[in-house]
Amino acid sequence: MYAEHRELFGNRPEPVFPLLTKILDANDWLSVQVHPDDAYGLEHEGELGKTECWYIIAADEGSEIIYGHNAKSKEELRQQIEDKNWDDLLTKVPVKSGDFFYVPSGTMHAIGAGILILETQQSSDTTYRVYDFDRKDDKGDLRELHLEKSIDVLNIGEPANSRPVTVKADDLSSTLLVSNDFFAVYKWEITGKVDFEKTAEYSLFSVLAGQGQLTVDGKNYPIQKGSHFILPSDVESWILEGQGLELIVSHP
Repeated sequence: MYAEHRELFGNRPEPVFPLLTKILDANDWLSVQVHPDDAYGLEHEGELGKTECWYIIAADEGSEIIYGHNAKSKEELRQQIEDKNWDDLLTKVPVKSGDFFYVPSGTMHAIGAGILILETQQSSDTTYRVYDFDRKDDKGDLRELHLEKSIDVLNIGEPANSRPVTVKADDLSSTLLVSNDFFAVYKWEITGKVDFEKTAEYSLFSVLAGQGQLTVDGKNYPIQKGSHFILPSDVESWILEGQGLELIVSHP
């Protein structure tokens, strides 16, 4: 759709659709990884880097993520990785439903068991695996690691998480979760009827809770938990109506 009808997306210049949204359901620790920035990704992989963010939809009690590391220099980082000193190196953070984490390129990260996440990210698959808990595949082989590239791109210092800002008006509570060069991500909570006007070329929507309806040009579309949709650039205004309706909304 993006390739053949770019006019629906404001005729933006990006060669591929620039945003991916995913729901990740982790039943075990996912591998510890890092993503490069655009410059490094293009030079070494011929693909853009990846900045992403996580909204925690649900989490079992005691669930954790890895978010950052404790090394104070590249030399210390290299030494800890070579020594496999993962317990001292990796920073574990407890999580609960409703938490939000901004994961820019260069951030060490991993999702732990028992966590359901909505991820918004740059449209890129460039991933460097730092550690995979020494798991073996069905042939008895360890998964490939990318240690030199990981050390190249890992940031030193604590990750700079975003500071969400909430604005309330009538039946809408709108929280700007993060805004950067790649995307803006919001959480909308709706308890009634809210009129919206376009502020971006197009927007992506994921319904996390509740049910209600979307109205565009006088036509009603039922929406509920689990609905996902895009409003393209020819939609100038719309109405969202419902009780306990929660959405994650993003745009470039």
